[in-house]
Amino acid sequence: MVRNSLIARFYSAFQGKDAAGMKACYGKNVVFYDPVFRQLDYQSVTAMWEMLLKNGKDLQLTYEIFEETEDFAKAKWIATYTFSRTNRKVINEIHSNFKLENGKIIDHQDHFDFYKWSRQAFGISGWLLGWTSYFRNKVSINARLSLDKYMHNKQIQ
Repeated sequence: MVRNSLIARFYSAFQGKDAAGMKACYGKNVVFYDPVFRQLDYQSVTAMWEMLLKNGKDLQLTYEIFEETEDFAKAKWIATYTFSRTNRKVINEIHSNFKLENGKIIDHQDHFDFYKWSRQAFGISGWLLGWTSYFRNKVSINARLSLDKYMHNKQIQ
């Protein structure tokens, strides 16, 4: 791993809860995807990280970069935190793929086992329903509503 690589800077900023540092790694035309927030643009993804860092008081993060070229990167990161809605401890392993252009991230895809995450985050309801599309959609809708509210409140401040 190159110590001063773009992806190392991104995850180092993440570890340091530096939302501005993370934002600086993204191109203005970035597209982001994960199983909860689904597809986000530059404004939304940078606000999402800011919101998650603010709310994640006990967030701990480790990462490993498997590959990084001028055009592409592949990494794994593990987030350990307390899920605020249920106050349950979560350890989530996320696999990331990045497309890079002109020293910026232009496509960021995060993938993780939603069912495993939902069992940790929601307990018995996650065990019973976390595998269903209904539950996944409900979690995504609630996450997006939280992000929209955060972005709205940030604009009126």
